[in-house]
Amino acid sequence: MPPSIRLARFAGRLGLALAVVVGLLVLFLALIVLTDGAGSGLAAWLTTLGVGTVATLWRGRRQRWPTRLVRLLPVVVASALTASVCIPTVSTQRRYPTDLPFVATQRWSLTTGSRVAVYHYPPSPNGTAYARPFVYLNGGPVRSISLLDHRFLQLLARQGYDVYAYEQAGGGRSDLLPMDQYTVSRSVRDLDAFIDHLGKGPVDVLGFSSGAVVLTQALADPGVAANVHRAIIGEPGPMDGPTARINGQQGRPSARGLAPATSGPRSTYVPRYGVAFGLMRLGLLSPDTALIGQAEGANAFTAADLGSDTASGYCARDAHRIPTEDTAQNFSFSAAASLNVQQTIKDSPSIAPQLRLSRTPAMLMIAECSAQIRQWATTVLDNDPAIQRTQYMPGVGHHMWNGLDDNNERAAAVITAFLQDKPAPLPNYPIRADISAFLDDHR
Repeated sequence: MPPSIRLARFAGRLGLALAVVVGLLVLFLALIVLTDGAGSGLAAWLTTLGVGTVATLWRGRRQRWPTRLVRLLPVVVASALTASVCIPTVSTQRRYPTDLPFVATQRWSLTTGSRVAVYHYPPSPNGTAYARPFVYLNGGPVRSISLLDHRFLQLLARQGYDVYAYEQAGGGRSDLLPMDQYTVSRSVRDLDAFIDHLGKGPVDVLGFSSGAVVLTQALADPGVAANVHRAIIGEPGPMDGPTARINGQQGRPSARGLAPATSGPRSTYVPRYGVAFGLMRLGLLSPDTALIGQAEGANAFTAADLGSDTASGYCARDAHRIPTEDTAQNFSFSAAASLNVQQTIKDSPSIAPQLRLSRTPAMLMIAECSAQIRQWATTVLDNDPAIQRTQYMPGVGHHMWNGLDDNNERAAAVITAFLQDKPAPLPNYPIRADISAFLDDHR
């Protein structure tokens, strides 16, 4: 037989084998979706193995056994590849970050049933102390408070503020909740319960990113708002379902796509977690999927998995000097729980009618290079009559206090001026009358 014919036959057989492997992989992924990862993916894997084996043996039923066994090789390859999706490579029991060396981790049991990790930075004894507590709600939403944020909170404490921060239920060192309890309304109730547990009357609250969403929804609830003395809404996400559906514009260019790739291990390079997180992000697996448990997913996720999301928090001009926001020992992010909270925001009705009744003095902070949809912030501005000033922060991205240059000091100056009811260090811009021009100018 001429070599060319032998080569053609070999190529044909190889192509058929690859097609079998690809077909079984597609079948496996489809079954993962249909079964929602039942049995850690074993239901899909056993079905795929069975279908592949039976189909291959049936197709080669007239051939001798050695040939029939050779035909099973693509099934074996596909089985090995798909089996890697069913095998955990990290602990399936929650492993919490170690305690920080510079601040004690307190654990408070709230009346809502949440048990949260709390950090307290008392005011510096060297200056004027402000007795009213200052509470920080971090973004995430189900994420540890980064070291960058801790440094900023320490700066506020040095300026005389009695600073408290807590990691929302399921995030950082806080205890996990059942997946269906991760909702924005639960986060609002937890904030109210936290202030009650503190027992020092109404407090000043800074909410950042998704924490700003929780704060905004709290301001729309008169019972919770009564516990908030002053509110600082920093770079908010969408405040409710109608706002989440806005397809708007972003701020000045961020470092997304310009910054060097984040270094470090990625769980998404591991087949099990790449499949699980990818299908969850696409909405093909539920956050409560049986493929990976909540604890395993939180253990597996790394800072590098956030990829360009981190870079999107900085201005394009800072693309090559983005600071390290956290350490592997402190970083913690629950992708599944965060998706569940975000979905409850998308599903929530409009809070605009309730927000228009707010009387809690508030300030809105907007970053120049924010990758957030601008209308998320301007919708809050348009509907909250108690917003007394807006501070458009030049030269910073979504993460406004980032340790670069004097960004921390500038953010602190804006916050402290509002809390002390002093003149703002920046123009009050945009005001409600400026919203259309602000958006048209692509600021």
